[in-house]
Amino acid sequence: MSSMNANVPDTPSSEADAPSRPGTRGGPTVAVVGGGFMATVHSRAARAARARLRGLVSSSPERSQYAATDLGFERAYASLGELVSDRELDVVHVTTPNALHADQVLAVLRAGLHVVCEKPLATSAVDARSLVHAADEAGLVGTVPFVYRYHPMVREARALVAAGEIGEILTIDAAYLQDWLLSAGDANWRATGTAGGRSRAFADIGSHLVDLLEFVTGDRIVRLSARTRTVFAERGGRPVANEDLAALLVEFAAGSLGSLLVSQMAAGRKNGLVFELHGSHRAVRFEQENPETLWIGDRASSTVRLREAATLHPDAARLSIVPSGHPMGYQDAFDGFVRDAYAAIGGARPDGLPTFRDGLRAALVTEAVLSSAAGAGAWTTVVPD
Repeated sequence: MSSMNANVPDTPSSEADAPSRPGTRGGPTVAVVGGGFMATVHSRAARAARARLRGLVSSSPERSQYAATDLGFERAYASLGELVSDRELDVVHVTTPNALHADQVLAVLRAGLHVVCEKPLATSAVDARSLVHAADEAGLVGTVPFVYRYHPMVREARALVAAGEIGEILTIDAAYLQDWLLSAGDANWRATGTAGGRSRAFADIGSHLVDLLEFVTGDRIVRLSARTRTVFAERGGRPVANEDLAALLVEFAAGSLGSLLVSQMAAGRKNGLVFELHGSHRAVRFEQENPETLWIGDRASSTVRLREAATLHPDAARLSIVPSGHPMGYQDAFDGFVRDAYAAIGGARPDGLPTFRDGLRAALVTEAVLSSAAGAGAWTTVVPD
């Protein structure tokens, strides 16, 4: 994506030079870096949050113009440098291949703009940590879309845990299974080391799973034992540089033990993100492909709790934006995340908003997984963030 490598101006030197802030037009003015599927998802969420869709840059001028027109942006930029020079912008969404994130996010921050960056925030913990520091030093909001936090029934599960209704969490059973890379002919840039990074299945979807578990339990994984496997040496005639699947045993700080399975080669599973927490009083289970319900079990009986705002905990009810019986899904969760990200840019402090620190956390867990797998599953400590 050479069109994004143009020189970028330094941070604005005065308040007069700084970009305008949200609130002057009723919503932020946004740009998107990237023109693929995630750019589409981000633009829908931005539009739902009443943002002004100012411009977009992609891998070439032609691709930029096509995507900008298709997604309803006012203009296409010729380069990332041109984008960050636009004084009308408030926030930039970065949706490009993984290996480009660190440099592009840093360029945006140096221009004094807030950032929503697709995960992984960076392909190394060193780079992720530098972005956390850069955003903090600039006083800018940086967020990462761990959007499964924004399913109302995930918030309900979190509230049950926090209220002690589950009891002490003893064990955790969780998985994130997909099948879109099942055959050797299924090729994607994520499988290459140059664009995708050292980890694929875990960095791509395993990071979502770990983030969700730590968010719902309020606890941290402190040690893990991991094995990974790369099934095909080549995909589409190109060498594969990262894993297709990962299996983990994990230990949390409070003592609970868990098993996690992550695969992009699980036939028939499209987006099978599932977690089940076994507490000393009750168990609770959430399935992302059936996000309107929460299974709650105890020794006497098992029940299914429906998404009905009047009966949910306040944080879950806040995200329940349509009446029960009208299903909510992935785009609704993404919209909720973007609303909170923009609210944070406006000075609010939304509960549960995933930030660059959560992106750093994902990078640290990913590196622990790779280190353990390289050591034949040796128990490995996750570096504190």
